[in-house]
Amino acid sequence: MCGITGFIQWRGDLTQHSQLLVKMTETLGHRGPDAAGTWISGPCALGHRRLSVIDPENGAQPMIARHDDKVYAIVYNGELYNAPELKIELQQRGHHFLTECDTEVLLHAYIEWGPDCTEKLNGIFAFAVWDSLRDQVFLARDRLGVKPLFYSQVDDVFVFGSEPKALLQHPKVKPNVGPEGLAEVFIIGPARTPGHGVYKDIFELRPGHAMIYSRNGIRKYAYWELESYNHTDNVDETAAKVRDLLQDTVERQLVSDVPVCSLLSGGLDSSALTALAVDYYNRTGQGQVDTYSVDYVDNDKHFKSHSFQPGADGPWIKRMVDELKTNHHYVAFDTPELVTALDNALYSRDLPGMTDVDSSLYLFCREIKKNATVAISGEAADEIFGGYPWFHREEMLSSGTFPWSVAPKMRTELLSPEIREWIRPLEYLGDRYSDAVAEVPKLDGETGKQAQMRVMSYLNITRFMPTLLDRKDRMSMGVGLEVRVPYCDHRLVQYVFNIPWEIKTVGNREKGILRKALEGILPDDVLYRKKSPYPKTHNPAYLNAVRTQMLDILDDSSSPILPLIDAAKIREIAASPESSSNLPWFGQLMSGPQLFAYLAQVNLWLRKYNVSIG
Repeated sequence: MCGITGFIQWRGDLTQHSQLLVKMTETLGHRGPDAAGTWISGPCALGHRRLSVIDPENGAQPMIARHDDKVYAIVYNGELYNAPELKIELQQRGHHFLTECDTEVLLHAYIEWGPDCTEKLNGIFAFAVWDSLRDQVFLARDRLGVKPLFYSQVDDVFVFGSEPKALLQHPKVKPNVGPEGLAEVFIIGPARTPGHGVYKDIFELRPGHAMIYSRNGIRKYAYWELESYNHTDNVDETAAKVRDLLQDTVERQLVSDVPVCSLLSGGLDSSALTALAVDYYNRTGQGQVDTYSVDYVDNDKHFKSHSFQPGADGPWIKRMVDELKTNHHYVAFDTPELVTALDNALYSRDLPGMTDVDSSLYLFCREIKKNATVAISGEAADEIFGGYPWFHREEMLSSGTFPWSVAPKMRTELLSPEIREWIRPLEYLGDRYSDAVAEVPKLDGETGKQAQMRVMSYLNITRFMPTLLDRKDRMSMGVGLEVRVPYCDHRLVQYVFNIPWEIKTVGNREKGILRKALEGILPDDVLYRKKSPYPKTHNPAYLNAVRTQMLDILDDSSSPILPLIDAAKIREIAASPESSSNLPWFGQLMSGPQLFAYLAQVNLWLRKYNVSIG
């Protein structure tokens, strides 16, 4: 994985801006610690930071190719899992290759098929190609949005990058935030509306979309979208298809010239990927698979079972390690480390995020990076197969809003009256929810429960899953670790999207069809274990630390968050033991402690990024 950035400016001599390009590129050094490169030609400036995974000796970027006296240059962040097949097809069409890296395959795919090359790609990617034949830059993002891509057009300059921090280095792009941006932070966050970059002049290229920037301006379009169609396979055929697709994508994603490990929680999703990886390594003679798990110091003393987190992971991790004979690494953090890393998590996202859920992943990835460069993770299975509680609880299904954020009125009460009036958070939330529901591809004749579950599946794949993919990308790439997510293979996602709910829940179990598909791959006790989410700390010291931090912010008259919030309301929550610890706020993992930490992150973001409100 890598970091990409650049800008297009039709007038002026861009060679005079070479140091600006270097500065923009260097902001992404964490994404690509192995090498850096820049390229300026005519109106185009491209920058790249490289994390070497395939063909480390070659594949430097920006990569340049000449074809029929025209110049093509690419900066690319990602992995193509079908690069070998594409390379053969391109060779048959007369293309010659100098390296073994997928960057060269992608560049030649663009030369051969132009913007239509996206139809050919299986992988996770964000890339930009300067095309001197058409006098334009072409940008594209993978179908599920695993890899990020932001852009801005201000006056006569077009700027893009893997993260907002690269764009904010350009003098044309300012850290200004308006009412929509504040509504994103306070009523949608830590999720984000697809395409919204929060900052006024920064936008996100949506998953499955491409963009062309030429002298005529910007043209964006979707090259891939979820489709609805009748599912004709029976239960056994469906389970077999899911199993085949998952095995194929795991094996594709294990290809690497550097060590690959697996993140193992002992749950269904990560255990399945690890078991498939072990089987593949055994068949190909690649030796023992390294696995990693995360926990918190003294968490066993403070853990309390509840509906979202019914049991601890520790015994199940040991169960799978013993079963699969992996080389396992137990990683644990204490409260002070989690609190300190909240700042790192903010800087990695350039926005307030999932607080300690982010910072723990940041620390976890930092430990993994000491021994590995690539990991596979079970992200996205719950969104795709319907594993979350809100798929199964009627009050959440019929809430009329995003079910992972069902306390919008409470959230609005945290804001000052002036800000509430200005940004109209409930109205904004309602509009964004209506927009999302209106996008759902309907199936003729589908009504009742199946239609309801199609909507819920679509919302999870397009609105909740990006939050977790953002988290995984920023925290892992924040320390130069590439994390691959096999459940996000677009073929699997499209197929499962159309499986009827009664088949998805076969056996009257959440993710029933996935469990059936994995029969014989996992032990039955693991296969039918009740879902448990990513582990979080239950240590009361964490609550005390972030609550104290937020109260200190409220006591500091220079705190930039103060004009935006109702300080008295937050003090009231802080003084209530029940609200402080159990306030439902966002998703399964974010309650009272995470609310305090989130507001503290907002304050730090406003200060450190010199955010202008207006």
